[in-house]
Parts: sequence; structure tokens; C-alpha cells
Amino acid sequence: MKAMAKKFIQHSKPPLEEVIEEFLPVINYWANRYAYQGTPVLSKEDLISAGVIGLIEAYQRYDPSKGVKFRTFAEFRIRGAILDEIRKLDIIPRSIRDKIAEFEDKLQELRRNLGRMPTEEEIAHAMGMSLEKYHKFLEQIKGITFVDINAFKQKMPDLEEEDIFAFIAGDPKEDPFEKYALKELQEKLEEALNYLTEKERLVLALYYYEGLTMKEIAKVLDYTESRISQIHSQAILKLRSILKGNKKN
Repeated sequence: MKAMAKKFIQHSKPPLEEVIEEFLPVINYWANRYAYQGTPVLSKEDLISAGVIGLIEAYQRYDPSKGVKFRTFAEFRIRGAILDEIRKLDIIPRSIRDKIAEFEDKLQELRRNLGRMPTEEEIAHAMGMSLEKYHKFLEQIKGITFVDINAFKQKMPDLEEEDIFAFIAGDPKEDPFEKYALKELQEKLEEALNYLTEKERLVLALYYYEGLTMKEIAKVLDYTESRISQIHSQAILKLRSILKGNKKN
């Protein structure tokens, strides 16, 4: 891909067919990563098709003068297209979304009353669920996400997409106020991570940092894939609840 990147930098685009062929392993990787969030209605092949469309959009819109590598821009487009395809199905129904909001509120209340992060059993009891029903609830929301580019835009609504990439790439002209906003967000996230259990932090690290799939994490930790999905969902909900509480402070 280094040779291809050089072609883009030299303002001479390689043929689209060549770009698609080079990025198919990348598209396949992200399709695998997000396949667990889908339903029987949406296959891995559907996600691959969405990823290819995202790549084509990246190919058409890429501007090397922005100082962002084509690979970075293309991967963002690929991931975004796959996630958009998943969101179109509205995987999480309104009733479950209401339960998510209830979870976030209950967790904040429990943390205040207990002075610590509540256990699974305590959360389930507060929500009027048996532990088994609570685990099923976590399974139902496995498509939930924590932070995406839309959240980033909400944090800094005046930024255009290309400006976001310039910022990520380390544009020397970056706005110090934007830099402060990101630093503040990062600090809040780091603080929130301290409230998670060691197991939850490990699952998040393996999934988001190491790039393992849920199935691979299950093998590493000797759990079922279903249990890893539950731990992941619970960790994401905790982070959302903690940051939601911070916004009110």
C-alpha cells in the first residue's frame, strides 16, 4: 500500500479497481469486526458491500492537499459506511433504548448511594430484573456504540469532516480551543475507565486496541462469546452513564 499512497500524494490516482483490490483485506477485517452487531437480515457480505461503497466514496473525495494519508481517510470511510449500514436496520428498538436510558440513570443513582460502582447483581436488582434477564438485556444491546464521529462532531459542531482529519493528522494550525476540548474529553474518559472492573477494561482493550474479535477474546479469556458480548455491552453502558453524569456536574 506504500506505493499506492505515493501515487495519491503525487496527485495521480491509481485505477479504482487497483485500489479496491488492495483494500479488500481491510474491508474484510472491518466487516468481521462489526458482523457480531448485525442480525440475520444483514450478512457479512452486506457489510463488505457497504465497505466497498465507502472506499469508492473515499477514492472520489480524497484531497491529498489536506495532509491526511489516503489509508487513514479510506479506513474512516469504510468503517463509517459499514456502521451506517448497521444503523439503517435500527437494531436496537425503542423499548430497549428506553431500558438503556434507565440503566444509565439507575447506575448514576447507585454510584451516588453506594459510593462505588455497583455489581451486576445490584444493577439487575435496581432495574427489577433477575440476573439472567439482565444478561439477556446486555445481549440485546450488543450493537450499541460508545463514541463515533458523530459524537466527535457534536463536541465540536463547527468542524467539517476534512478539518477533523487535519486535526487528527496534527495540523500545525489546529485551534487551541479544539485541542483543549479533545484533551478534556480524553481526561474524562480515562477517569471513567477507572470505574470499570479489570475484566471490563481487558475486554475493551482487546477489542478496541488489540483489534481482536469477540470470538477471539472469548478464546483468550476462556469465556463464551455471548459472555464477552455481555461484558462489552456492560462496560460501554457504564462509560456512557459515567460521562453522562459528568456532563451534569
